[in-house]
Amino acid sequence: MKIYISADIEGVAGVVHAEHTLRDGKEHDYARKLMTDEVNACIRGALEAGADEIVVNDSHGTMRNIYPDQLHSEARLLMGSPKKLAMMEGITSEYDAALFVGYHTRAGTNGVLNHTFSGKVIRTIRVNSVEMGEFGLNALVAGSYDVPTVFVSGCDLLAEEAKAVIPEIETVIVKETISRTAALNLSPSEAKARIQQGTKRSLENVSSRTPFVMDGPFAVEIEFLNTAYADAVEILPIYERSHPLTVSFTNDDWLHCYRLIRGAIMIANSVQ
Repeated sequence: MKIYISADIEGVAGVVHAEHTLRDGKEHDYARKLMTDEVNACIRGALEAGADEIVVNDSHGTMRNIYPDQLHSEARLLMGSPKKLAMMEGITSEYDAALFVGYHTRAGTNGVLNHTFSGKVIRTIRVNSVEMGEFGLNALVAGSYDVPTVFVSGCDLLAEEAKAVIPEIETVIVKETISRTAALNLSPSEAKARIQQGTKRSLENVSSRTPFVMDGPFAVEIEFLNTAYADAVEILPIYERSHPLTVSFTNDDWLHCYRLIRGAIMIANSVQ
């Protein structure tokens, strides 16, 4: 059984503030350790379920967060950026399941450290008029390869968001939201235990799980926080300016759409 793990940091137990998530944050290195430990718990659960090949994609920020020397020896680590498929780089139809560790809620909702790809530039992303966060957008990438997304860990509101997209998904709640930068956290040891157990449960009868897909064509709207970001992205003719804050495009291929979303965000992030 071949397993793909996409790992973020905002949904990790004990992570509640930019000091934990930003590269120059005073507590970033400690948060990286917590992230690495939760990923290892997921790996252990997958091995207990019978996995014989595991790839972990470091999916936060610079994508250089997980400590390679502390990663479980049975897994391989995909790290660094840029990557064409960003948080889902490396996924192929050869995988039996995708699992998401340390995920968070989408921009514009409650949830610890909520945002969608970039808290600096994105207000919301809509696909066929439905607002979607990183969980749904990434699960669609897995679904494009006919790979079911079977597990996610994060805060209580992320669990609700995930189940609204994939009702049967195994969720592990490692903290309860109090505000965007406050939460009631499980101890790291308890969070790891629950992730390991939840991962193992999620891979039982994995062949019966259904990938998350949507019917195309995909009408994508990217709404920014500032018109300057839309100004910059609109320069490329693939994007249509549909509102002062919004660019949009339509395409039949979700993987193409995903790369256009990521490209728009990279352009917007370059605006000074």
